[in-house]
Amino acid sequence: MSTTPLAGIDLVLGSTSRYRAELLARLTPRFRQQAPGVDETRVPGEAPATLAARLARAKARAVAARNPGSVVIGSDQVAALDDQVLGKPGEAARAEAQLAACSGRRVVFHTALCLADARGAEVRLHEAADTTEVLFRRLDAGEIRRYVEREQPLDCAGSFKSEGLGITLFERIDNADPSALVGLPLIALCRLLRAAGIVPL
Repeated sequence: MSTTPLAGIDLVLGSTSRYRAELLARLTPRFRQQAPGVDETRVPGEAPATLAARLARAKARAVAARNPGSVVIGSDQVAALDDQVLGKPGEAARAEAQLAACSGRRVVFHTALCLADARGAEVRLHEAADTTEVLFRRLDAGEIRRYVEREQPLDCAGSFKSEGLGITLFERIDNADPSALVGLPLIALCRLLRAAGIVPL
């Protein structure tokens, strides 16, 4: 297989997330962002890992269809407390309630990745998944309130930012790729790029 440098690719991040953009910028400054416009409604009974994989694939396909000749990155993350999916809180009261529910418990983050290679006649998909387990400390109402006031994690699944002050909420993090918890697993992404004949370095 012939290889192409990453800098020579029309790379599109199928997400408007600034967190994912900041991670991707660690690999290359040359990429575009585009909203996938995908319905993210969970199918009744759908497992969190299955939901993340389905949405990552749908996002990559949707953006690739609008950008022939490009390589598109689709990613999705689902946080689960037991079987309950923790969405983005959107408001302080919901963020505080989420963190109170997570206190002293283990939350699993399923991060799915799909690379859609639209450079040929047919779109080729390369997929990967990462699982991160976060064990929360026992948190009291005062520190939860102060955390939410200070960091405003209202657009983050699970109501925290692990790359910021959210790290103070945890007892431990178990994962293979630290970047996955932020929303874009870079180790897996590099592996998928190489599988598509694209050299990250």
